[in-house]
Amino acid sequence: MAEVVAARGRIGYMPNTPAPVAAGIDHRIGRLTTVSLAPLDLAALLCSRVCHDVISPVGAIVNGLEVLDGEEDADMRAVAMDLIKKSAVSASARLQFCRLAFGAAGSLGASIDTGDAENVARGLIGSERTALRWNAERRLAPKNAVKLLLNLCLIAAAAVPRGGVIEVDLEGEGAAMTMRVEARGANARIPHNSAALLSGGPIETIDAHSIQPYYTTELARERGVTLEVLIAPETVTLTATPAAPALEEATALVAAEDMASAFGFEQPARRPETI
Repeated sequence: MAEVVAARGRIGYMPNTPAPVAAGIDHRIGRLTTVSLAPLDLAALLCSRVCHDVISPVGAIVNGLEVLDGEEDADMRAVAMDLIKKSAVSASARLQFCRLAFGAAGSLGASIDTGDAENVARGLIGSERTALRWNAERRLAPKNAVKLLLNLCLIAAAAVPRGGVIEVDLEGEGAAMTMRVEARGANARIPHNSAALLSGGPIETIDAHSIQPYYTTELARERGVTLEVLIAPETVTLTATPAAPALEEATALVAAEDMASAFGFEQPARRPETI
């Protein structure tokens, strides 16, 4: 039987403060609570997370260079050079992903082409063991919406450490965009502390391991969306759904643009930001 945990997007209350509960939640979860993190602590833990992701391939590059420096055997030098090349590609992919998922990646408040998000996600997630199926068409989206999408992809990738399939679907545009990221694979699951954070549930502390799902909830709060986690055998589904006011506002905007187009008024071209 699938287990569902959900939380309203407005996360960020102090500990022991009841959080709003979404309709249809399995009441066995109990009352949901959240934690709050100081901005400096958030920045420090995110930096620790990025360093943790990058240090492994960078260390491998250093090891390869040390082998080249003292090894004369041609076969060993070829192995070391191959290690350096693969590690450099891995480090670059991780940095590009982190820049878009955690960093500013351009001017504040700008929109980003979701095609750029797909490219960095493929660079990080796509491998021999894990296939990324990006079913969504390219579109412009608010920067923090793209960050939220990439962080959901990161959680999904961690849910299938043995490899599998990660599928990404997007519906709507702007504030009305709904995101769905599904991970399928053997023993697919998310850590208990991550599930608690995503559901707005109680957690004792935030550290470098749990900072990423915490940051995801902060992005959801800023976007005003509802996060839902569905856990079934060998499947983890993450959904971010905009609140009703956002949907109504976006629908009204689309209707206004359609009416302006019908009467021959030109709409200003929206171009993706170069990152």
